[in-house]
Amino acid sequence: MPLYGALILFTIFAANVVLGAMSNAAFLSDVGEMLVLWGVAVLFVIVVLKKEADARK
Repeated sequence: MPLYGALILFTIFAANVVLGAMSNAAFLSDVGEMLVLWGVAVLFVIVVLKKEADARK
């Protein structure tokens, strides 16, 4: 489930970057972008740690 959350957040970030580059209509501020990317990183780390724990069992 956290992997889907990371994918959704990254999609939001990518859409913001594309909109900002194409039509200067970005909907996230700099701080918003940072928080979205931080959320992606945290969720991805959770997924990796869960996979490692499952592999050790």
